[in-house]
Amino acid sequence: MMKLYEWHKVEGVSFVQMEEGKLVEVSVADKKIGLLRRGDAVYAFTAACPHAGARLCDGWVDPLGRIVCPDHKYRFDSVNGRNTTGEGYKLFTYPVEIRGDDVFVGIIIA
Repeated sequence: MMKLYEWHKVEGVSFVQMEEGKLVEVSVADKKIGLLRRGDAVYAFTAACPHAGARLCDGWVDPLGRIVCPDHKYRFDSVNGRNTTGEGYKLFTYPVEIRGDDVFVGIIIA
């Protein structure tokens, strides 16, 4: 079954102004979402760690591009949300589109 998304422009964030490797927390459709720019791509993910709810944007990005939780140092692949340190948690990710300088995040509607 094909997923349907409602696309939301991220207010206050421009693709060209996003810093490479810097985590940014934004609100999109009443959801707290983290953003990460890596090269020409932007990745979006739930801003809270799936383990204990820590704010992931208070963490950092390691040299392999993984998001590191500030509380317990769990690491998550920014592309697919997979936990790479073996604890079994998965970070929910969102699709992203870059339209000109604008960043849009897709929220599942069906």
